Amino acid sequence: MRLFDLRIIIAFLFGLYGVVLVVVGLGFTTDEDLKKAEGVNINLWAGIAMAVLAALFAAWAVLRPQFVDTDKQPLEEL
Repeated sequence: MRLFDLRIIIAFLFGLYGVVLVVVGLGFTTDEDLKKAEGVNINLWAGIAMAVLAALFAAWAVLRPQFVDTDKQPLEEL
């Protein structure tokens, strides 16, 4: 039986926020915003980094799933 895995939720949340930041970085960043950040589109770069992190968490959860050993019998109480 597969366990409930928080890595999937973490991947989803990082991915969602990463996509939002990429959209904001590509579509809604002004020249004034870039001047404040010394020419770096920080929303775009942070969004890309968060999307990559989300992909890593999802791959980790898929490649190394957590399972419960249901074959073991519970210990009998004395």
